[in-house]
Amino acid sequence: MKQETLNFFDKVYEVAKLIPYGRVTSYGAIAKYLGAARSARMVGYAMNGSHGKDVPAHRVVNRKGLLTGKHHFDGTNLMQQLLESEGVTVVENQIQNLETVYWDPSKEL
Repeated sequence: MKQETLNFFDKVYEVAKLIPYGRVTSYGAIAKYLGAARSARMVGYAMNGSHGKDVPAHRVVNRKGLLTGKHHFDGTNLMQQLLESEGVTVVENQIQNLETVYWDPSKEL
């Protein structure tokens, strides 16, 4: 499928699928990478609708490392549990040592 035929949500999912195991990125970083720097909220909407699409939505957090999308996961702490199973430390809904696990698609892709 050609890239230009993908809608914005599909492009978000393609980027999210590239986030390495044990790393996280932000809604804004994905939006910036896609050339829509002011569309972080739209990236969030895309993540909310990603269930069943094999997208590691748990690896997308806000710019401060907060698990702002956690209420869209089944179970009370599923987002945190998934991140911790990958070795990411989370305390009070916030990624610890964000700079060491942060993945920036604009730099990495």
